[in-house]
Amino acid sequence: MRSKIRYADVEAGTELPRRTFQVQRGTLVRYAGASGDFNPIHWNTRFAAEVGLPDVIAHGMFTMAEAARVVTDWTGDPGALVSYAVRFTKPVVVPDDATGALIEVRATAAEKLDDEARTVRVDITATSRGHKVLGMARAVVRLA
Repeated sequence: MRSKIRYADVEAGTELPRRTFQVQRGTLVRYAGASGDFNPIHWNTRFAAEVGLPDVIAHGMFTMAEAARVVTDWTGDPGALVSYAVRFTKPVVVPDDATGALIEVRATAAEKLDDEARTVRVDITATSRGHKVLGMARAVVRLA
């Protein structure tokens, strides 16, 4: 595959389509099975409380991956992602109800880095319940 977004068509400040991701307890169980991360803080309310958490929390890598989807969906090619890094700032608390938690993701093409390589830095903001859950979230993508 190749990026559907052309480097020449992107300017610094270009906003990517915003996304909201719903996370429920079942989502966390499926992610645990896929990732092999069965830490009980991601599925057991009692255990989460015993270690000082307000409730079960989403896996950090799951949160990171959901935020990256905004970028890869925009490019149309997951292979366009050259690098990606975040800091985990707050956990995504996932209550045991019909709604669960919401992760709201915004992203902006912040800077064109290299005309020859057609790379762009994308800055990402991910929040849940009004709290920033990822800090310094940045991706570099190679565009068409």
